[in-house]
Amino acid sequence: MIEIRDLKKTYLSGDVDVHALRGVNLSVAKGEFLSVVGPSGSGKSTLFNILGGLTPPTSGTVHIDGRDLLKMTDTERTELRKKTVGFVFQKYNLLPTLSAEDNIAIARDIAGNKIANDPQFEEILNLLGIRERMHHKPRALSGGEQQRVAIARAIVNHPALLLADEPTGNLDSENTTAVLGILRDLNQRVGQTILMITHDPDAAAYGHRMVRMRDGRIVE
Repeated sequence: MIEIRDLKKTYLSGDVDVHALRGVNLSVAKGEFLSVVGPSGSGKSTLFNILGGLTPPTSGTVHIDGRDLLKMTDTERTELRKKTVGFVFQKYNLLPTLSAEDNIAIARDIAGNKIANDPQFEEILNLLGIRERMHHKPRALSGGEQQRVAIARAIVNHPALLLADEPTGNLDSENTTAVLGILRDLNQRVGQTILMITHDPDAAAYGHRMVRMRDGRIVE
């Protein structure tokens, strides 16, 4: 699903080069649930931004589902974000004036997904336990419910890859367990390939495998 070789990313901060990634090598199988752990500044979010087509790498190679990211145009990277990669963020990023249903519908519309009735997605709504909350706006939802809506929005177009960046960082222990269980169920039932950034070792244990980053490298 993912093949990364000698991936490097350097930012210019004033007159100083900041080496965010220093030669990352990583392979992720289709259907794998991988936990990525490491301290702040280790390069985890930079790696995710590159995998999601949000920022180009400086050098190296990245293949997602057989496609070479470095050879993509800006338009092709936009299409990647629409159809191949789904994002789940720590802060939910739901539009406050829209209902849960409309927040999800926007992602479907942006991707040009014309499927009105999607039995698999309806099953996922049941799995997430938010079917009865679809007409509520974010302010009427708990943190756990908002994160579940964010997950539904991320997977409505059936992306091949789900990137979850600290998806339980703003949740209490009960909702943390629920959301992690949902991600694991999605992986097992739907075969979703998931990469999850987390600082929580208990959360990392939900993945099939864990890699640790430090100073822009994978160290174990």
